[in-house]
Amino acid sequence: MSTTRPITKLLVANRGEIAVRIIQTAAARGIETVAIAPTDDLGSGHTSRADHLVEIAGTGPAAYLDIAQVVGAATAQGCDAVHPGYGFLSENPEFAEACAAAGLVFVGPTPQTLRAFGDKTAARRVAEELSVPLLRGTTGPTTLQQATDFFDSLGEDAQVMVKAIAGGGGRGMAPVAERSGLATAYDRCASEAKSAFGNGDLYVEELLGAARHIEVQIIGDGQGAVSHLWDRDCSVQRRRQKVVELAPAQLPVGVRAALLESAVRIGESLDYRGLGTVEFLVEGDRFAFLEVNPRIQVEHTVTEEILGLDLVEQQLRIADGATLAELGLTQDEIGKPTRTALQLRVTTDTLTADGSVVSGSGTLTAFQPPSGPSVRVDTHAHAGMAGNPRYDSLLAKVIVSTRSDDLAELAARGNRALREFGLEGVSTNIPLIQAILAHPEFLKGAPDTNFVERHLAELLDAPTPAPLARQSSAAAATPGAPEVLVPEGSAAVRAPMAGVVVSVDVSDGDTVAPGGTVLVLEAMKMEHVVVADDGGSVDRVLVKVGDVVDAHQVLAVIAVSDDALHAGEAAEELDLDRVRPDLAELLERKRVTTDEARPDAVAKRRKAGRRTARENIADLCDDGSFVEYGGLLLAAQRQRRSLDHLVEKTPADGLVGGVGTVSGHHAVVMSYDYTVMAGTQGFFNHAKMRRLFELAHKQRLPVVMFVEGGGGRPGDTDMAAIAQLDETTFSLVAQLSGKVPLVAIAAGRTFAGNAALA
Repeated sequence: MSTTRPITKLLVANRGEIAVRIIQTAAARGIETVAIAPTDDLGSGHTSRADHLVEIAGTGPAAYLDIAQVVGAATAQGCDAVHPGYGFLSENPEFAEACAAAGLVFVGPTPQTLRAFGDKTAARRVAEELSVPLLRGTTGPTTLQQATDFFDSLGEDAQVMVKAIAGGGGRGMAPVAERSGLATAYDRCASEAKSAFGNGDLYVEELLGAARHIEVQIIGDGQGAVSHLWDRDCSVQRRRQKVVELAPAQLPVGVRAALLESAVRIGESLDYRGLGTVEFLVEGDRFAFLEVNPRIQVEHTVTEEILGLDLVEQQLRIADGATLAELGLTQDEIGKPTRTALQLRVTTDTLTADGSVVSGSGTLTAFQPPSGPSVRVDTHAHAGMAGNPRYDSLLAKVIVSTRSDDLAELAARGNRALREFGLEGVSTNIPLIQAILAHPEFLKGAPDTNFVERHLAELLDAPTPAPLARQSSAAAATPGAPEVLVPEGSAAVRAPMAGVVVSVDVSDGDTVAPGGTVLVLEAMKMEHVVVADDGGSVDRVLVKVGDVVDAHQVLAVIAVSDDALHAGEAAEELDLDRVRPDLAELLERKRVTTDEARPDAVAKRRKAGRRTARENIADLCDDGSFVEYGGLLLAAQRQRRSLDHLVEKTPADGLVGGVGTVSGHHAVVMSYDYTVMAGTQGFFNHAKMRRLFELAHKQRLPVVMFVEGGGGRPGDTDMAAIAQLDETTFSLVAQLSGKVPLVAIAAGRTFAGNAALA
């Protein structure tokens, strides 16, 4: 039964083509729309399509990941709903909860579902409980040592995939064929995932070789009904990023039936609400569960084309409370696909012969998408739009469809559409897509995920069909950075691609060895290490963190030295003892939360004849085993005060908690810190407790809590949100009861607010 309060004003918490797509459907339903963008993204096409635009603070993905800012924009504009699109905050349960606490409808699954599926390792556990085939992998956030141990356990010739627990889209992912490359891949994936999704946690999974990437689209109403909307083949990828998608996939009847049935069962297990994609790897008749993406997918367009549906419309109507029966989307009503469709992702990047992705830069001086029967283009681009390497390189999605299942006919239609695409001012991957569409292995209908890598040389050398769109003779090239004079005997370190400088590892006068790291660039939400080809002394570093650079731009100049190799090795040895300024700041912030750095608070505690929270935990846990969660969190109601004052008054927001071992057995351990606001509980205090109980529930870990007097903290952010956290925490404790040991150690007065936890 539909709600009595349908959505009337929608904030789109995303950018680019998906934001445009959502805005268009919302407008067709008579829903007023609000777009958001930071200063560096105001030129993106989504900003001019909405009824209202809110400029948010910050730059790059971090601005779109700011939950408080996004929710604040929605409430300030009087919105009653938020659509997260894909990527960014779309799989973040804290964002969904923040929307609910602010009275906003979140157009997507429930926070509980997001926790189960947004965390890829939690999704694996759901599949395992349902007996859906799985590849071997680690469980929960995985340390480098745990990843190394898992790699070793697979035996000879094993390969693994390092993967981000949150998010998707190929970010925070890397295959590892040799044990020696695991540490580098781990560090880079963690950094990419943190930047793209705000969560750097990783896990490791066995890598299946020549497999196909098949996904099933599901839809549920959150009221008991879940249906599948058939399948897609997303195997044509470069560097884990999809390039071409086909729907429906070409599959044996038995394999398709098993995939569809497994996907629906997974959705039904959590009473799924909204759109979701269940992904599998398929090799012959064997298949294995990969992950669930609890959101709309980039490639949703091909599913729309083969079934004649608007999936964004279905999302909005389900968010209004409609059932699948009311939408005509019960499984019997959906029927079989009536068309075959291809999606071609046009991006502003190119591949080199070694497989490296080079992001493009420049300004679109001409932009004329193809059109015609059975041709669709989803895009946010326009003539005059400048490229920004901080964001995804996706420029447009070209979708073509036919009534037949003749892949050659469909590929020819796609190739024709690309030839009609009038693009000037930036380089794109269109020649690569055209070569893929013409390749015999692709036309057989079953390429695996290594197809592009295996045939890269011939794909890059393939002749490019002549464009049909008229080229503008007046198109002006975007001026690049001025060329730097490099003296004789020196070498230039150049940017391999356009990007944003995220770290600079050398300074003027430093010695760097051949192959030594100079800086790190971020492009397309991935990080790329820039190294010195020649060793020597750094003469000049020409860029700083935050600078946007063009491909081939000179970043640093090195005075080449024959002794650089040995000098560089010596420098590396000395660097092991050097603490970077950012690390020094982190270490200092952690230090000031310790008992040693808070003598006045400890003395007051001693005077009352009591112990500190950290003493309780240190004495209980085995030496060196305790890993604290949220140690740097501060009281929400005091966020605007000086940092020095905050860390003195509200370290860890009054709850020291984490995971440690007790007599060699892992356990969740928590202790209230009575020196912080007299032991009262605030928003982050509650949130930490809830997260630790979730961890105990998932990992089946015993829980030990040290508690004493205290209560709620009046005025600490949104009390309704705290009440919701309390309800969730109580529910988790109830689920834990009888399954794992729960020990509460009470000291002093224990108020009713804590009684349930004891």
